[in-house]
Amino acid sequence: MKKKSLLIILLVTLFTVTISAAVFSEAPAFRNGEDCPSPPPPGTLAGSQSSSTIHIAMTLDSTYIRGSIAGIFSVLRHATCPQNIIFHFITTTTAKIHPRHHHHQDLLHKTITTTFPYLTFHFYRFDSNLVKGKISYSIRSALDQPLNYARIYLADLLPSTVKRVIYFDSDLIVVDDVAKLWGINLNNHVLGAPEYCHANLTNYFTVNFWSNPSFITASFNNSKNKSNSNKKKPCYFNTGVMVIDLFKWRQGKYTVKLDNWMKVQKRCRIYELGSLPPFLLVFGGDVERVEHRWNQHGLGGDNLQGLCRELHPGPVSLLHWSGKGKPWLRLDSKKPCPLDLLWAPYDLFVQSHSLADS
Repeated sequence: MKKKSLLIILLVTLFTVTISAAVFSEAPAFRNGEDCPSPPPPGTLAGSQSSSTIHIAMTLDSTYIRGSIAGIFSVLRHATCPQNIIFHFITTTTAKIHPRHHHHQDLLHKTITTTFPYLTFHFYRFDSNLVKGKISYSIRSALDQPLNYARIYLADLLPSTVKRVIYFDSDLIVVDDVAKLWGINLNNHVLGAPEYCHANLTNYFTVNFWSNPSFITASFNNSKNKSNSNKKKPCYFNTGVMVIDLFKWRQGKYTVKLDNWMKVQKRCRIYELGSLPPFLLVFGGDVERVEHRWNQHGLGGDNLQGLCRELHPGPVSLLHWSGKGKPWLRLDSKKPCPLDLLWAPYDLFVQSHSLADS
């Protein structure tokens, strides 16, 4: 019993040191251009609904904090009105909060405040118990982490006064003014994202799904209230970049719909890939198409080997290292892919020798 306690203490200590060792340079103060509306005053509530305010949600944890910092930095660097952006950061916790979780969140909060002293942001705690018993193992362990499912609960986590939000993964950089993405017309859709209709959806679901007519009937926008003329072909989209109408999401109870598919998955094993398939099942065929330039995804390779990849044809506003390979890890290993060098200028991480010295 004593040995077990000592092991837990050692793991917690190493976990804490790892976070503490992540030191970042302070980002410059980004100011609004002359034609920008007045920014929200200091201490603005999370639910500020000024038409000029852009809301961006991201998750934060110690594993991906380096990618998150680069992503935030890239958004601010290319924004015409950076002071009009409010970030909403989601961290994980449990209903019974252990002191080390408080310490973890304090360190993440300190990292953001010291790296971006002028940033307007808010922190939210995602209770991992919400997805306890609903997560099925997938082909990559990183996809099985509770925080990967927090995007499903954004409408519940953010204040009800936040009516619209952009969700960004932590392994991307923006190289264009994010206001262009924010300003897209969602029309009657709840969600907007780049779609890829050449992808074969059959590959994302198991035989258990395709052999059950009731599953197919209940999925892919097959609403009984929609005529065939209004139905659209369900296409693949990557959930690392989404523009979401939270007001319509709440009205339509989409969190419940996604949650229900996760429960079906636990019973029947209808898919293999983390939190993405429930989104395809609920929103496939009902997504407002966004230009592909806003998610040049797959730069991290596949989920098994993470090999180098090239950009998709066409213009680029956002580069996304979805897949196993992450640019900061490949750069540190001295084996970067060519496109990782585009990520490097946004890396504010300061190499620390605290771990090596110990």
